[in-house]
Amino acid sequence: MHDGKAALSRRTFLGATAAVAAAASGGLRRALAAEAGKPNSLFGGVQIGAITYSFRSMPGSAEDILKYVTTCGISSIELMDGPAEQYAKAHAGGDDPLAGFKALRKLYNDAGVNIHIIKYGNIGDGKMTEEQIDRCFQVAKAVGARGITRELDAGAAKRLGPIADRHKIWIGFHNHTQIKPDTYDGDLLSHGEYLGINLDIGHFVAGTSQSPMPMIEKHHKRILSLHLKDRKKNNGPNMPFGEGETPVKEVLQYMKKNRLEFPADIELEYNVPKDSDAVKEVAKCVQFCKEALA
Repeated sequence: MHDGKAALSRRTFLGATAAVAAAASGGLRRALAAEAGKPNSLFGGVQIGAITYSFRSMPGSAEDILKYVTTCGISSIELMDGPAEQYAKAHAGGDDPLAGFKALRKLYNDAGVNIHIIKYGNIGDGKMTEEQIDRCFQVAKAVGARGITRELDAGAAKRLGPIADRHKIWIGFHNHTQIKPDTYDGDLLSHGEYLGINLDIGHFVAGTSQSPMPMIEKHHKRILSLHLKDRKKNNGPNMPFGEGETPVKEVLQYMKKNRLEFPADIELEYNVPKDSDAVKEVAKCVQFCKEALA
């Protein structure tokens, strides 16, 4: 009986220790990042990021963008293809055609920033060759991205589905206000297991005048990422976070409660005040998200 109790106590202790470790892992990562002087925008288990299009009003080299996102405290991003291609071209070397993209990944990772998505807005268009499409997927792998985003298009979905499955890299379709509540109820995503959704919740609200929550609940397993912006209904304007009619806070809290692991990326589209700049405004959006997830 004594040995049984000892074994039970040991199992209980180990179980409790594991539970504490799991619960504290998010806090530990934040503490380690802070100690290393690196950004961490994982709040309440939800990865807050930004699409680098948000900084379009400022100089846009890969080095510039890295400075902006770290200043904002952002640790994971959706990177536009332009700066990535420019950096890779300038840092090409040897016989490896992806050397420059691997160097870009190292530059960002060393600063504490992950590139979770790269945007190739025209991937899969009719004018692209198979070789060009394959290269986009190879670039995504080289920078460490789990997916590529492009605009919503049924023809591209049919073409890209088998290719995405072969590479095991996601394609996320980005919406503007053309989206409908039943857009993904049809066969759009049926052409491949790695076809997914880059759901812009602000455009969804502006285009449908409805909450994006039902779509998130229904299709969360196929969501690659969200774009966060706060628009008003009936094709209303982009507003600072908390001033529009998009349930940004509620969406983030739903993600936290249900432990949804896809990133929520800030996309700055409201007018930047004259006494501010894109970095300051994105930082405000990050703080809004942090408080929503506290």
